[in-house]
Amino acid sequence: MKIYRAYKFRLYPNEEQKLLIHKTFGCSRFVYNYYLNYQKENGIQKSFDLCKDLKELEKGREYLKEVDSCALRCSIFDLEDAYNNFFAKRSGYPNFKSKFARQSYRTSLIRSTYKDKEYSNIEVDLLTRNIKLPKLGKVKIRGYRDKERIKGKIVNATISRETTNKYYVSVLVEEDILIDKVTPTTIVGIDLGIKDLVITSDGIKYGNEKILMKYEKSLKRLQRKLSRQVKGSKNYLKTKEKIARIHSKIKNYRKHYLNEIANEIVNEHDIIVTESLLVKDMFKEKVKAFNKSLSDASLSKLCSLIEWKSKIKGKYYYKINTYYPSSQICSHCGYKNNEIKDLSIREYDCPECGTHNDRDINASLNILFGATG
Repeated sequence: MKIYRAYKFRLYPNEEQKLLIHKTFGCSRFVYNYYLNYQKENGIQKSFDLCKDLKELEKGREYLKEVDSCALRCSIFDLEDAYNNFFAKRSGYPNFKSKFARQSYRTSLIRSTYKDKEYSNIEVDLLTRNIKLPKLGKVKIRGYRDKERIKGKIVNATISRETTNKYYVSVLVEEDILIDKVTPTTIVGIDLGIKDLVITSDGIKYGNEKILMKYEKSLKRLQRKLSRQVKGSKNYLKTKEKIARIHSKIKNYRKHYLNEIANEIVNEHDIIVTESLLVKDMFKEKVKAFNKSLSDASLSKLCSLIEWKSKIKGKYYYKINTYYPSSQICSHCGYKNNEIKDLSIREYDCPECGTHNDRDINASLNILFGATG
């Protein structure tokens, strides 16, 4: 089975390499914006036709020849993907790229053979902690200390500069792996929530860390300070970087915590059942605090992680119907109690059988039974 896996490394370019990276950001952005404007005026064109036209665009613009040519062509293919997503109603109409947003460019792997020796423009050496990139040469990297090499074939690399002024490279690799489906011996139902992030049918609860709430006061203070400063000034950029660093901390902590939960659940169970969430519909609620908590919880991301980890470990992942009333049904006798729609009721006694139920654990049990039944 072929899978695609991305390896993200921290990049440590020298000053000369930084200059070339920034030039490539600018040239890739220029090509993207130029052809976006071109297609607005002349209609949608095929990406291969635009790549042919790129040679004409380079005439009189020598700076475009200084950077990686693959990166410029990838910008055209990125524009094509943006249009495809728009027509498929997965996103809005493509926008022009700004130099003030997160900067990145993608370059493709090219292999060649000379005198029976193979060469490629992208190579990763985890022993010396270097990566070879087109035009840049060897650049120092950090990450994946537990690995000696990357398995599989490199497809492309994406170089990015975060708003925290840190550089990263994400290497996409195609791996051919053999996945043996496990013989199921354990099964778990999972209820997802805001108060507790995950509640399993085994009675285990994983709390919601609410990491955004911990930094909310600091963010508000810095954002108020930013609004009073002159846009583009040195102090404005310093404050903006401080805000970006806090957001980066929140993102990294959340990512680490969700991966810990997903790993523990997938390692300990062979069949995992969750509810199918319509998070977009949940965001339609007009309660601002609820929307903020929902966004902070990242429930969709957690489900995606569990699904992916189950797939590569040969385990089974199922989703039950979105509108299955898991909280209202008693997991012992099957009686449906409509009064439990009130979210403030966390524990209750079943009117039919008298069993004392914890709302969330009861829901996880029903999710489990909903899959097996």
